[in-house]
Amino acid sequence: MNLREFDFSLPEELIAQEPVFPRDACRLMVLRRKDETIEHRIFRDIVEYLEEGDVLVFNDTKVLPARLFARKEGTGGRVEMLFLGEREGRWECLLSSSRLRPGHILTLVEDPTFRFRVEGRGKEWWYLTPLFPCEETESVLSRFGHTPTPPYVKRKDVPLEVYQTVYARVPGSVAAPTAGLHFTEELLETLRRKGVEQVMLTLHVGPGTFRPVRTERVEDHRMHEEWFTLPEESAQKIRKAKSEGKRVVAVGTTTVRALESVVRKTGSIEAFSGTTDLFIYPGFSFQVVDALITNFHLPRSTLFLLVCAFGGTAFMKRAYEEAIAKRYRFYSFGDAMLIL
Repeated sequence: MNLREFDFSLPEELIAQEPVFPRDACRLMVLRRKDETIEHRIFRDIVEYLEEGDVLVFNDTKVLPARLFARKEGTGGRVEMLFLGEREGRWECLLSSSRLRPGHILTLVEDPTFRFRVEGRGKEWWYLTPLFPCEETESVLSRFGHTPTPPYVKRKDVPLEVYQTVYARVPGSVAAPTAGLHFTEELLETLRRKGVEQVMLTLHVGPGTFRPVRTERVEDHRMHEEWFTLPEESAQKIRKAKSEGKRVVAVGTTTVRALESVVRKTGSIEAFSGTTDLFIYPGFSFQVVDALITNFHLPRSTLFLLVCAFGGTAFMKRAYEEAIAKRYRFYSFGDAMLIL
């Protein structure tokens, strides 16, 4: 399968730079796979499409203020650092400079007493050792960190709460599960009153969500591993819904990948904690998810491949053409679609 099949032209002005407020006032495209129809609504109208007994599955990961700014000791060169995660006392980071070498020291712009030593570089990121107790790094992020907005969002001073779902609970992501940004507390309460079940899982979104597919053959791409957990209570409610013929509605592509990974790792819908590198593209057989809430994604991306797998490539291409024609807003702060 050639990656060119999943390309499309998107006018730059349709890339949303700020979210709509209130959150549930964004536009909603409703797609019905069975008869390939398209409706145009407002996100809060999603209540009309969800039924009593349906299960909404959310990713409750919380975005870390993972972007820091430092200077290279000696030259004073400014370096932007995106902290991805800690492993055995070292931090995996994306750095804005390619001229660094092992042994170079980076000092925090806001407080030079916090220093990091460059240890080396892997295929995709650098390794840094904090020259202070490693367990203090998260405290440093909370004090001095900035919102790690995606590269296509030009504004770099976005308040963290704007790039956070209202139900975010477990810190660990460097990107928001953006389909969930459209929900408000009031909308969630309205859905509860209707009898729509709401359950949580956690998948910490890594930098792989922005990683382009560089292979010509789709099948040759490899996903970055991400940690996730499905609690027992959530697994029970999802199993019950499936047994009763109710729909499991995934809020976002991260939720899809977590749920479908569980089945492939355990053989059923069971509580699970571990990592996933599941790559979903057309031809994939979905075993858990019956409906999907998602945003509009980049061309040639793993996210667009996933929605093509779920909704059908030809239908999704037609939907995206209509979204562009009707000036829908794309990407993290953009509008949403509900695929039924």
